[in-house]
Amino acid sequence: MTSALSSEQTNALLAALAWQIELGVDECISETPLDRFEEIAKAPAAKQASKASPTPLPKKKAPAPEDDGLAQAVTAAQHLATGVETLDQLRSAMEGFDGCPLKLGARNTVFADGNPAAKVMFIGEAPGRDEDRQGKPFVGRSGQLLDKMLGAIGLDRTSDNPDKAAYITNVLPWRPVENRDPSTDEAVMLWAFLERHIQLAAPDYVVALGKSPAAVLLDTPVAITRMRGRWMAPPRTGGKPLLLTFHPAYLLRQPLEKAKSWKDLLSLRAALDGDQPKIET
Repeated sequence: MTSALSSEQTNALLAALAWQIELGVDECISETPLDRFEEIAKAPAAKQASKASPTPLPKKKAPAPEDDGLAQAVTAAQHLATGVETLDQLRSAMEGFDGCPLKLGARNTVFADGNPAAKVMFIGEAPGRDEDRQGKPFVGRSGQLLDKMLGAIGLDRTSDNPDKAAYITNVLPWRPVENRDPSTDEAVMLWAFLERHIQLAAPDYVVALGKSPAAVLLDTPVAITRMRGRWMAPPRTGGKPLLLTFHPAYLLRQPLEKAKSWKDLLSLRAALDGDQPKIET
């Protein structure tokens, strides 16, 4: 019988496991190798039979299992989202939704931050490492830059005044592995939650931070470098004016583009001050 592990050994094992999860490990592999060639050699009869069998007639292609699973997840999300009447209920519905594999590797459901009564709702892409740990959107380096950007036009996510506040969320509430962009399937699966989020928050203006939220809200692929600065009024925002701009993470990689984002922020500030934005169709 093996002796119990010491506290130090247990902590070391837990740290090693956490590190492997952080790297994306999601499956255990046996230490015993498996010789596939030996398996084939042991089944010559099956091999000969497969050679002798006639070519089968073409059959109608069945739906891929993953497609069927996506449809079921979309239906489940729609059912949960349409049944909520408050933001707290929406948060609980999302925390109880198990149709998205990203949730399995996430520490927290990152719902939103800021004042939901704010006139402006900012929508980013997905949580990063810091956001996943703290359970709030935009708290890492990107979030620090976003706070500076908001402060430059008189907005603050901590303000109780709706005229000066900001409300922030993401397309995805769970962190993708290696901070990749949201996939099309993930955006489709979770759209019902984001749609209901916009409806319940009811902002005067919506700002898409980056290409992923812009593509989701416009329901079409977006080249954000060409379309940033534009105001739209798509059905997916309920007709509310939508401003497209760069994600703060992009600005950290491309600091020379900050001047363009500053121009977008001034456009938002003008809209908040009463100037009607020029809506493109």
